[in-house]
Amino acid sequence: MNHIVRTLEIPDARLHYEVRGEGPLLVLVGAPMDARSFAAAAELLATDHTVLTTDPRGINRSPLHDPGQDSTPGLRADDLSRLITHLDAGPAAVFGSSGGAVTALALAIASPEQVHTVIAHEPPLVETLADRERLHAGTEDQIATYLAGDVVGAWTKFMAQANIAMPQEVIEMMFGGERDPQQVADERRWFAHELRGTVRWQPDLAALRSVRTRVVVGIGEDSTGQICDRTSTALAAALGIEPTMFPGGHIGFADDPDRFAPRLREVLREN
Repeated sequence: MNHIVRTLEIPDARLHYEVRGEGPLLVLVGAPMDARSFAAAAELLATDHTVLTTDPRGINRSPLHDPGQDSTPGLRADDLSRLITHLDAGPAAVFGSSGGAVTALALAIASPEQVHTVIAHEPPLVETLADRERLHAGTEDQIATYLAGDVVGAWTKFMAQANIAMPQEVIEMMFGGERDPQQVADERRWFAHELRGTVRWQPDLAALRSVRTRVVVGIGEDSTGQICDRTSTALAAALGIEPTMFPGGHIGFADDPDRFAPRLREVLREN
């Protein structure tokens, strides 16, 4: 199977992207998750799709000219638009997870002619929730804690607010001690320049209801009670659609791609 790895120069960054397979274009995107997180699922889906994955701006192999620039859903959506135009293979189906789901929704609003289907898997759209001010305050505390140097403390607060059950010793093992420098750099960028803009993004619900793009809101079967279950359920209700369930939890596509890819293919075939 062909696997092309290239870069695209844009005015303020150099975007790393990868293309696998042949067939209709399918984009798999995260934020801050990079192309590596989708590699296993991309291999499975590339048997009948051209699959595009990318490192979001400022993350890993997609350096910014100005490293201090914030990452917003609008900027990331413009990056996807440029990549789809560059490949000349659209309109595309876009599967976005977490912050990537917010990117995909922003793309559907800004460039609906480029995307026929958006599957927004667990977008952390805190603005859809009644307790958003409390949650925004929690996010600001997480960012401040991280930037003050307490990495484990920041992640402990993040997991607690997300209602993701994770033993403290696991958090300390994952985020304490010696770590990969690139992982640390991407993590710092996410806390400092990406998290706030993603969770505070307010979707244009009227636009999402009116675009010709098919919008699907996905939730992991194991995510019940987590913050992204709540935000996804609220978004689906606001759009007047039922959520679509997927195997696993927040990153089911990475944890169990053998189950996730067939379900995604099934959802793509639905009208």
